[in-house]
Amino acid sequence: MSAAKHKNAGFDGAVIPASSFAFDVKDANLILAHLIFSFIALFLGALAGLLQALVRAGYIVLPPMLDYYQLLTAHGVLLALVFTTFFIIGFLYSGVVKTLDGKMLASARSWAWWGFYLMLAGTIMAAITILTNDASVLYTFYAPLQASPWFYIGLVLVIVGSWFSSIAIFINYAYWRRTHKGEVSPLFAYMAVATMILWIIATIGVAVEVIFQLVPWSLGWTPRINVALSRALFWYFGHPLVYFWLLPAYIYWYVNVPRIIKGKVFSNTLPRLTFILFILYSVPVGFHHQLNEPGISNFWKFLQVVLTMIVVFPSLMTAFAIIGTFELAGRSQGAKGRFGWIRKLPWGDVRFLAPVLSMLMFIPAGAGGIVNASYQMNQVVHNTLWVTGHFHLTLATSVVLTFFGISYWLIPVLTRRTLTPGANKLGIVQSVLWIAGMLLLGITMHIVGLMGEPRRSSFSTYNDHATALSWLPYMYVIGIGGVLLFISVMLFLFAAVYLMYYAPRTDQPAEYPIGEVDESTQHPPLILERWSLWIAVTVVLVLVAYAVPIWHLMQTPLATWSPPVRTW
Repeated sequence: MSAAKHKNAGFDGAVIPASSFAFDVKDANLILAHLIFSFIALFLGALAGLLQALVRAGYIVLPPMLDYYQLLTAHGVLLALVFTTFFIIGFLYSGVVKTLDGKMLASARSWAWWGFYLMLAGTIMAAITILTNDASVLYTFYAPLQASPWFYIGLVLVIVGSWFSSIAIFINYAYWRRTHKGEVSPLFAYMAVATMILWIIATIGVAVEVIFQLVPWSLGWTPRINVALSRALFWYFGHPLVYFWLLPAYIYWYVNVPRIIKGKVFSNTLPRLTFILFILYSVPVGFHHQLNEPGISNFWKFLQVVLTMIVVFPSLMTAFAIIGTFELAGRSQGAKGRFGWIRKLPWGDVRFLAPVLSMLMFIPAGAGGIVNASYQMNQVVHNTLWVTGHFHLTLATSVVLTFFGISYWLIPVLTRRTLTPGANKLGIVQSVLWIAGMLLLGITMHIVGLMGEPRRSSFSTYNDHATALSWLPYMYVIGIGGVLLFISVMLFLFAAVYLMYYAPRTDQPAEYPIGEVDESTQHPPLILERWSLWIAVTVVLVLVAYAVPIWHLMQTPLATWSPPVRTW
């Protein structure tokens, strides 16, 4: 083994040795295709977000060719749905290939490419309708606002394409299980399978809504729509969607980060149990997004509030395991005192710093989520900017900042290039700028939301009402936060292009970091890999939480169904 093979490519104490492992070119191209398209969506969505923040703060007025709600829809759809889905699937492919014998099966790769093309076609179709101002229905596409049928058909293609992508992961995993009988599956692959199972269960709700309600209605085949039912189906999907975003971030925190900090995975059982709990309890809880809506009895809302609170436990288990991993890694390097291990962590390496900053921001984000899901406190914050601020702390910080950290090592591994010291410093500046922008934007949204500032509305002083005027200073701060976030996105995209095409080439790029499990931990019980059991339990929970209220909503009198509404 050559000395170069042991060369450490980490910064400030991070341990990322050079490696001779190389992705198959076909697999690398597949993963890069997903990442590149996600970055295009990130740029367009961020641009829409910048304009939206400046308009909302009163800094600019849009030209007649653009509408605020058009930008709001583009921002939500391109970032919350398109960027995240493409990036997550690309990241999961990379870890599945790395941990399941180093190469994707040809049949799985075929499913993966079909999934990519379907999602690509659907995204382009939906994006065109947004650009032509035929689909300003926000990312929740709430009825009775009606978009062009091509917008909904595009969404169907994105959903079906993502199912194809799931099949690609399942095929590789099932093949590995058949050829490695009696062995415990690699933790990354296990978590990838859990994430896509959650995704399929969750998207069934929105698929039913789009295919059986929105598409026929938008084509004029049905004159009216059952609004209450369509919203219930959307939030059946809308809440577990949050965990579809979060679980890949958890994978990075649980599996990849320990390798970077010279630590070991705290437990091989706890992360698997955590992901099972997320599958069980993140789906039957959507009604806590509808606590102020009519048509659903208080009993079913309260039941789902209780189930929502159970999701707090796997989140706390994750926090315990991650902090434990950090402390053990620091103490193994000679740390003394109660908190001396913190100084041993590689704060000067963006591959560690970015996800840790995202973890810290998850603390206020999670606390805000508990407020949102609380029956009484939801009355105060519902439909205010508080909710938008929570959304930005959760998705745009805890998740997206982790995705930035992943990109800084995944891209060089795929392209066989080097994360240079300059690129690492750029990443640190970009991550800190992102946190600064998000503190100004997200935290201020929470504050002004408590003062009553509504969400989903453009700039207005409401005839110079005193209360509305008191919001203005906060909106100026939010606008500045939006500018900082856009600059951070541009820095990230600059770094991504550099790492793809211009960074120094190497035969031995930094390794794909996969943490080793602590030898002292016990093997996980085999029951955790009995997916049929956990899916069956999830189905039972979903039926308990949803069967009766959905049946009631289906009985809504036809006379109360709504005709299409177009406000733009």
